[in-house]
Amino acid sequence: MQIYLDYSATTPPRPEAIAAMQCVFTQQWGNPSSLHEWGQRAATMVEQARMQVAAMIHAPPDSIVFTSGGTEADNMAIMGVARRYREPQHLIVSSVEHSAIAQPIRLLEKWGWEVTWLPVNRQGRVDPLDLQLALQPNTVLVSIIYGQSEVGTLQPIEALGNIARANGVLFHTDAVQVAGRLPVDVRKLPVDLLSMSSHKIYGPQGSGALYVGRDVELVPLLGGGGQELKLRSGTQAVPAIAGFGVAAELAAEEMATETPRLIRLRDRLFEAMADNPFLTPTGDRFHRLPHHVSFCLDLPESGGEAVTGKTLVRQMNLAGIGISAGSACHSGKLSPSPILLAMGYDDEEAIGGIRLTLGRDTTEADIDWTAMVLDQILERSLPKRLAVV
Repeated sequence: MQIYLDYSATTPPRPEAIAAMQCVFTQQWGNPSSLHEWGQRAATMVEQARMQVAAMIHAPPDSIVFTSGGTEADNMAIMGVARRYREPQHLIVSSVEHSAIAQPIRLLEKWGWEVTWLPVNRQGRVDPLDLQLALQPNTVLVSIIYGQSEVGTLQPIEALGNIARANGVLFHTDAVQVAGRLPVDVRKLPVDLLSMSSHKIYGPQGSGALYVGRDVELVPLLGGGGQELKLRSGTQAVPAIAGFGVAAELAAEEMATETPRLIRLRDRLFEAMADNPFLTPTGDRFHRLPHHVSFCLDLPESGGEAVTGKTLVRQMNLAGIGISAGSACHSGKLSPSPILLAMGYDDEEAIGGIRLTLGRDTTEADIDWTAMVLDQILERSLPKRLAVV
């Protein structure tokens, strides 16, 4: 029996998305910048996908710029704004950003930009008052992640965006974990820039998008032929974009039933593990991604070796269950999670984070089996004298 519970890392491409990609590979394979029939058929596929992705967040199609994924969309937002200025300015980000935001921000710091890293509470939430107090006359951008991929916490994006907008500051959010899982309406949400990813919503890897609000000016990161509204040069990856479009359309259609189902499964797993003394839930239980469950391990050393999140991932994998040790981008390194450290956990606790994320194929039976296996593995990881207690 195999159970995949790492849907925040990636999702299996759905058959409809694969069919759209196969159609491009076999029939619509032209260069969408070409004026002949072959090129225009491919261009039609791109524009259809643009409308599908735009509809998912209630945006005008001409506000969607296709990228290679969420990381490029995040970098385009951060660096696209920063490159507008000859002299370093001031930026504000949260202390629990994904590395796709944190790394370019740190690079800007090296280049002389002033950065305020907003603190979070023990649940990983930003206090809007902290944003208000952090604003300066030279603040040009605020970037706050919408749904934290490692601990599942949702930020008060509407309140934060309203503060930025009231002060004339651009506001960006990384919505990679949110778009397609929770309703997003940029007509009402006070955001200027919003990042999305195809492979988080059962589309192919290698495609993402950045929503760019009206009157927002970005400096392109790539020089070239001026594709993607002159913001992202290079021949578009039409198969991946077509698959993304179909996945976005279906995610929007299914959200009303799928999101409540995932919430029920999520809460079922939290409840199943509630009596386990060696797991502490992380993140905000109420303001939370619908598919996301996360814990910190609270285990003593066993056989001279500390039991870490990475250890547990390996043990669960041997049992046929795929989970993650915190963010997938850090799963190869045995170092404290910067997200958990920012939330107030100490170094020992911050190497014990695990994440179980649910998806379209997850069932109640999967949840119950996973809870049983997780309990058994944790019991075996304990010294015998503690396991008997």
